[in-house]
Amino acid sequence: MSAEDVPVERQPPGVAAGGPISHAIFRLARTHRMLAGQLLRDVGLHPGQELLMKRLWESGPQRQTDLADEFDTDSASMTRTVQRLERAGYVRRVPDPDDRRATRVEPTPASLVLRKQVERIWEDLERRTVGDMTPAEQREALRVMHQLEDNLTAHEPNQERSAGRQRG
Repeated sequence: MSAEDVPVERQPPGVAAGGPISHAIFRLARTHRMLAGQLLRDVGLHPGQELLMKRLWESGPQRQTDLADEFDTDSASMTRTVQRLERAGYVRRVPDPDDRRATRVEPTPASLVLRKQVERIWEDLERRTVGDMTPAEQREALRVMHQLEDNLTAHEPNQERSAGRQRG
């Protein structure tokens, strides 16, 4: 694919010219997150909070530290997220029965109404994302995205940096 194949408004700025696919992923992720944020705002959530709620709805109560690990965030950020959801009435924190020093987070019965709304929002987001793509195009897009993810997770970034230092 050459630069002539890409509309001017979607061409990466000069600094990103060496990474047109990375730039496209960045633009897509940013646009998707903005739309998700707009849709979630209608139910009082911020992007990412719905993923935490989905995890709790599907798996039941979780230790707060395990949630922080799973969502690759620090404990202070997870605490703030849980506090916001707790103030909204969607979760409650309870002592972990196996370790009184730990806290478990569980969805409240009030969150069940939210679950239906979140499911509808994700269905709407999916419809908007795929647009008029055929089922075959959707499968191919998903295959390519999985391949890109596999490519990125195949190598530890630190290994490449340390290998570069050894060569230089």
